[in-house]
Amino acid sequence: MILVLIVFLGGVLTILSPCILPVLPFVFTRADRKFSTNGLPMLIGMALTFTGIATLAAVGGAWVVRLNQVGRAVALVLLAAFAATLLSRRLADWLARPFVALGNKLAASPHAAASGRDGILTSFLLGVATGLLWAPCAGPILGLLLTGAALSGPTARTTLLLLAYAAGAAASLAVAVLAGGRVFAILKRSLGAGEWVRRTLGVAVLLAVAGIAFGWDGTVLTRLSQNGTDRLEASLLRYGPAQDAARAAPGGSGASAASVSTSNGAASDLSEEGELPALSGATGWLNSMPLTRAALRGKVVLVDFWTYSCINCLRSLPYVKRWYDAYKDHGLVVIGVHAPEFPFERDPDNVRRAVHELGIAYPVAIDDDYAIWRGFGNQYWPAHYFIDATGHIRAHHFGEGDYDGSERVIRELLAQAGYTDLPKPAGAPAAAGIEAPPDLAHVDSPETYIGYARADGFRSPGGFADDREKSYALPPSLALNQWALLGRWTDGPERAVLESGAGRIEFRFLARDLHLVLGPGAGKAVRFRVRLDGAAPGADHGVDTDAEGNGVIREQRLYQLIRQTGRVAEHTFSIEFLDGGVEAYSFTFG
Repeated sequence: MILVLIVFLGGVLTILSPCILPVLPFVFTRADRKFSTNGLPMLIGMALTFTGIATLAAVGGAWVVRLNQVGRAVALVLLAAFAATLLSRRLADWLARPFVALGNKLAASPHAAASGRDGILTSFLLGVATGLLWAPCAGPILGLLLTGAALSGPTARTTLLLLAYAAGAAASLAVAVLAGGRVFAILKRSLGAGEWVRRTLGVAVLLAVAGIAFGWDGTVLTRLSQNGTDRLEASLLRYGPAQDAARAAPGGSGASAASVSTSNGAASDLSEEGELPALSGATGWLNSMPLTRAALRGKVVLVDFWTYSCINCLRSLPYVKRWYDAYKDHGLVVIGVHAPEFPFERDPDNVRRAVHELGIAYPVAIDDDYAIWRGFGNQYWPAHYFIDATGHIRAHHFGEGDYDGSERVIRELLAQAGYTDLPKPAGAPAAAGIEAPPDLAHVDSPETYIGYARADGFRSPGGFADDREKSYALPPSLALNQWALLGRWTDGPERAVLESGAGRIEFRFLARDLHLVLGPGAGKAVRFRVRLDGAAPGADHGVDTDAEGNGVIREQRLYQLIRQTGRVAEHTFSIEFLDGGVEAYSFTFG
């Protein structure tokens, strides 16, 4: 119930987001009429359509994105026609005749039009069209719901939460409509401006339709204050039961929960959170024969959900390895559950290579089908679950941080299991390179996906040509957290592929570290060159580049390209690929 309330409040906050601006003209077209028969049906239609489209998006994947684009086109035509009725009273009367006739037929009364039934149906249909337009525009809370549903499978609970989100947005819009109705009434009484207001709204609707058609709702408007609204939504999540939400999208990684981590409190206060789920759903095991619940009885178990291109997972990895080294001979079993985010992470050879290069010696379960993930009800990378010697989950921690608290839980469970002569606390490891702790005080750039399905801040003129090859250009300038492509790319739901010749990606960022998930495409090595404000990075180069900014992409993984050694400041990052075929997935920062 608490989570439903939090999601509802997240929906309420959408009224503060510029993304809501394109639908406001449609909402206010009913503000001067009776709310129960005009504004309310429209908001109900909008909320139900949004919930249905968003549910399909969580379940259906890319084909639903296509369906929704068709829906947007149909909605734009309908709303343009609606705007024309606001500009022309004669056209409005002509178009209203079918609804009046339908209302009369349903009510079997010549007074149906006067009763307002045709207004209810018209308003509901307007809400349906508006919901189709609004569905693609959402903030962090909706992102959590959709990504969690995509991983955990569709459920009635997901639809309930989406409906709560839509209801929150409808509630805030209802307040605006009611307030707007009073404003309209005053205008009509004092100025006799009803027709003028009607035509002004018609122009506003036409402008909004044009703006949506040209993609301004996803570009110009989001520049205004989206980050501020996202921070409000993220703050709501910090006060909610994170274990019941979907994985975190903003603030550090769409594939991690660094910004919404939770813990179970002091080690002396551990409670039971259920039994260790079955591990039989793993599609493979590394460093071990398949492990079972029965074989683990009598041992304390740490289950670490991770994926090898997740920067938050990589930064927590040194602590997990240190705990394993310190306590493996004192009753602790560590199991790394590798649950992939990107398709290339499903390749067992890629996972095997990553496990070897990262120096992981404990058992790793390959969870390509998310069977173990679903068994735990997990929704985060990284996520740590602590299981006692009787096979019960006693604590959990999502995201980075609180490593001392996690080690205290391990020691407490080992002591409860009767293990004595424990070594001194392992403490913080000497992590370096990609695994080094982040500089959170200076991170003002969120994880940014390059695939169109979850992309934010894209500024190449003309926007994406979804799944089609296109020659992209750079804009005159980039603001903070905006990025662009240059060259011939095909942008898909999860990645962009450089089709031929040289290409470039630019990003305006503020953080100490900049990482980019990349792959060589067909397997052929791809050379690249990095620039910081147009110059070689020098001492600010990352572990995967030299001082001149040169590097080579040989495998699909996360590459650290920038690590600032001095004062952290805002910069324009540029990476030029000297060969075609590169795959680019997402930026992360630290």
